[in-house]
Amino acid sequence: MKIKKILALALSLSLLGVAGCSTQKAEEPIKIAIKLTDGRQMTGELYPDIAPISVENFVGLIEQDFFNGLIFHRVIEGFMIQGGGYDETFYEGNLNSKETASIKGEFTSNGVENNLKHTRGVLSMARTQVPDSASSQFFIMHQDSPHLDGEYAAFGKITEGLEVVDEIAGVETTAVTGTVLYQGMEYPQQMTDVPAEPIVIETIDIIE
Repeated sequence: MKIKKILALALSLSLLGVAGCSTQKAEEPIKIAIKLTDGRQMTGELYPDIAPISVENFVGLIEQDFFNGLIFHRVIEGFMIQGGGYDETFYEGNLNSKETASIKGEFTSNGVENNLKHTRGVLSMARTQVPDSASSQFFIMHQDSPHLDGEYAAFGKITEGLEVVDEIAGVETTAVTGTVLYQGMEYPQQMTDVPAEPIVIETIDIIE
């Protein structure tokens, strides 16, 4: 009889556990606002259910005011706009990026499921050829780019202000020549697809 009671209790607790799991709510998107120094603004949302590491990293940088004063340094019409790595001294030849610790790349080819497609307005993490090299730089899709799916960590989307993305993507661009400091030595480098006039982020904020 005691064994039957123990088994019944265990079954009851197991069912309660299953029920508890089934009622857990998915994490809500985190709403953000990207404000430029010229007053233009984009709002969007981040998806912790899709890319929790990327979202946690991005939110942490926002809370540190990391992005304030940084620029969109690379724009390609019909493709994307990229920022989050350089300030305005970039135009003076300082091509050393303002970056932070690298994070895990949350995309399929790196062993992480991520089904968010690189469609117009989607935010994704920039990286080098090294899969786990993303840190602070991000890009916003100007137009759909399916060749990026599974190769970069998409983690959010612009929901309002896509016309600002259009405007930034369509600006006149130039090349900037400068130096990069590596292991105590300066090396010449040139960056292309740079907006001819600085496009500066005033703030990125979490909004209700």
